[in-house]
Amino acid sequence: MSKLILWNVISLDGFFDGERNWELDWHHTVLGEEFHAFALEQLRSAGMLLFGRVTYEGMVAYWQTATDPIAPFMNSLPKVVFSRTLERADWAHTTLIKSDAVAAVLDLKSRIEKDLYVFGSGKLCAALLQAGLFDELRLALAPVVLGRGTGLFGRDLDRAPMRLLESRPLSNGCVILRYAPVAG
Repeated sequence: MSKLILWNVISLDGFFDGERNWELDWHHTVLGEEFHAFALEQLRSAGMLLFGRVTYEGMVAYWQTATDPIAPFMNSLPKVVFSRTLERADWAHTTLIKSDAVAAVLDLKSRIEKDLYVFGSGKLCAALLQAGLFDELRLALAPVVLGRGTGLFGRDLDRAPMRLLESRPLSNGCVILRYAPVAG
């Protein structure tokens, strides 16, 4: 059974996106050799990437033409986009799932051998967290306060205690935090 891992960059005040979709200019505060090495390490362990519609649309627009070292991984890995409104998913190796994301992820966890990663996708992350499906949450804490933006999990979730697995400071001020949900 694979692990389901959340991976997101968040600001010090808890936002994973700016006021508008894909307002991510502040991500430059975390980018660098150490960050890219960690990202590549994760992608090498990935069996599949999972996205909600908004994140999928931004990712496909960027990665299909990107030329950096991460692009071949992003473009070749199997991907799933969960959306009730998309008509098709054109990014290579992408499956569109219009049904219940929680049930679909449970099925994927049982069938895929390598880790499943959710990037961005705040609403999808909230649903999967509420269902208790995440095995690990990985957050790159960016050294910036945005003041406004989109919170990672939204509001009105049940309390979910976490256990710190790792805290990895990078030389640029970013801290990569790894957490596991506390059972029960």
